Amino acid sequence: MAADQLNISPIGFGAFKIGRNAQIKYPTAFDLPDDESSTNLLNTVLDMGINFIDTAPAYGISEQRIGQALSHRRSEFTLATKVGETFSDGKSAYAFDQKSVRRSVEQSLKRLRTDTIDLLFIHAPRDDLRTLTQTDIVETMQKLRDEGKTKKIGFSGYTEAAFQSALDWADAIMVEYHLNDRSLASVIADAGKRSLSVIVKKGLASGNLDANSATTFVLQNPNVTSLVIGSLNSDHLHANIQSARNVRPNAFAGK
Repeated sequence: MAADQLNISPIGFGAFKIGRNAQIKYPTAFDLPDDESSTNLLNTVLDMGINFIDTAPAYGISEQRIGQALSHRRSEFTLATKVGETFSDGKSAYAFDQKSVRRSVEQSLKRLRTDTIDLLFIHAPRDDLRTLTQTDIVETMQKLRDEGKTKKIGFSGYTEAAFQSALDWADAIMVEYHLNDRSLASVIADAGKRSLSVIVKKGLASGNLDANSATTFVLQNPNVTSLVIGSLNSDHLHANIQSARNVRPNAFAGK
């Protein structure tokens, strides 16, 4: 198992909406921003004090846009992307063999215009335990970390059994956790005991919860490192930051 926890802001930026608007789980549809709007939003994210950005190959053109907009500010933020899932023609496909994973990482590095990824997650499907136990993905991830392609490795999945398995090798986990779904609270607690970083996804239940109360709930858990929020509205992100400050007063110092 790994090293120190990530030193990142308690609110992270989830970059799904700048890259993809097909097959979404949000309550309302949205248009993709154009390149200029996307660039402005990403730079505003950093200017507000958010220093963690999460993306994935399955998020459409998200990686490309991050690379285009922020390569000149690469030292200012921690960058997470994923392997395993791709999205094309309205459907997701999964591949966890070593060749596919390595090709995915090389493509991500090019799109993101970076030499290394800070945190690389396994982007697991619903049968996530099978992914961990019946493929060579974990060994491949460890080799990628040893080679410096990524600084840390992690697991984004669904089931308690898979997360418990991942705690033995991961530096970080990405877990769904919110007011309406606390089923993985014990996983978060166990990760905290092992000093793993815990990134919460869908903390606002894909936009179905009040942002202030949802953000407060997630960040009141001392074992949560950061809550990833995706938005195309900088005012909404600013409100999320204010909510985070109410729970963690030292966050976003000087911003």
